[in-house]
Amino acid sequence: MNKLIILLFIIVTGFTFSTLQKPLEEPEPVYIPESVQRTGDAKKGYEYLVTGDYLKSGIPLDFFSLALGKDNKNFLKREGLNASVSHEYTVVKAKNGENVVAPNCLQCHAQVFDNKLYIGLGNTFIDFTQGQKLDVKRFEFLEKMLQKTSPKKYEAAAPFITVAKTIGPLVTTPTRGVNIADRLAAVLAAHRDPVTFQWNPTAQLDIPNEIIPSDVPAWWLLKKKHAMFYNGFGRGDFGKFLMASNLLTVNDTAESREVDSHFNDVLSYLYTLEPPKFPKPINKVLAKEGAIVFTKNCSKCHGKYEKPEEYPNLLIQGSVIKTDSLLYKSNYQNPQFVEWFNNSWFSQGDHPAKLEPFDGYIAPPLDGVWVTAPYLHNGSIPTIEALLNSKIRPTYWERDYGLPQYDYEKLGWTFVKKEEAANTNVYNSTLPGYGNYGHYFGDKLTAKERKAVIEYLKTL
Repeated sequence: MNKLIILLFIIVTGFTFSTLQKPLEEPEPVYIPESVQRTGDAKKGYEYLVTGDYLKSGIPLDFFSLALGKDNKNFLKREGLNASVSHEYTVVKAKNGENVVAPNCLQCHAQVFDNKLYIGLGNTFIDFTQGQKLDVKRFEFLEKMLQKTSPKKYEAAAPFITVAKTIGPLVTTPTRGVNIADRLAAVLAAHRDPVTFQWNPTAQLDIPNEIIPSDVPAWWLLKKKHAMFYNGFGRGDFGKFLMASNLLTVNDTAESREVDSHFNDVLSYLYTLEPPKFPKPINKVLAKEGAIVFTKNCSKCHGKYEKPEEYPNLLIQGSVIKTDSLLYKSNYQNPQFVEWFNNSWFSQGDHPAKLEPFDGYIAPPLDGVWVTAPYLHNGSIPTIEALLNSKIRPTYWERDYGLPQYDYEKLGWTFVKKEEAANTNVYNSTLPGYGNYGHYFGDKLTAKERKAVIEYLKTL
């Protein structure tokens, strides 16, 4: 009798036991619609980027020079006072006329590679480990010294020192080489009024404990993208996002409007940036084979690079990409920061910006990908070879920050596998947000196919 009932059920419903084994369909990628961007003068944009006063407070020049000495490289070929400071800083005049040294955008968005500075290449040498960037004790010492010896210099430096002392303990990482841009933005938002940008010494929003690391996308990719950031949630006017570092020292939104008036020029300059060409010989036959493999397996998400080029601007669901989810999930777990931005000065006016969270990551363009190691949104994988073969990804790995060496065959930083994270130069992929899993698409390729794809990526 039971067998008869089962048989009738199968006949009526069409159900078979293979139905239970049928895999669920993967969610389709989500297209990001284009946002109209402002245009401007690229030449003026470059000048403002490397000499502009988008941060109007900093360390008094004489104290800065005493602490760090003169920079003799002058990669930017700047003149005057800026010729003596690193490309990561700019000498500006504070409101009271004092010369101060302020950090600029190139701290995160430029890197020296093979003794040449590449503007737009994410800085993977940056160090936000304890006491390296915003050491509270140093700022407290400087504050007391300036208050006693030079009230005018203190007046010029006070906005920067005040913010640095507050955010310093909240933006440290256990590993060198990762960026804290999301964390910095959240901490600044917690202390600034969204409408007036007035600083509040007490956080007005809950700040989560975890500090989620990220890599820095190359600026030359921006011209192809319809949204900013790895999770693609930066929509609308890109200039508003680019000038958000102004929150470090801003006094009010009138100052922000003045700074914003230059960032259409800055964006126009960024659109002129091109990735560096691969400097070594390329096996053209192997690269051609790799192009075929890439087109078949990778181009749906990452685009096509033969003319006419195509980039699809797709967001990939976390359940598909399977990479560390902490970054995109934080936008949902901490909606107070998204709400702050979407109700702030940034979202107002005739060129507003807004944040639109998504449960996944953007599949980025791959122009110049050979030089952008390490890989994934958190910089957890040292080479493209390991990106395409998850079995060889190191759990702990260390590169030489003093004398960095690049592997032009595996495409990435020469590294040493470690048994544990014994120091801050060791990347620890077991930490929350630092996972090196996911993006398993290369695993299905043969060793020969992976080698061909790597050779092809050298041509982009």
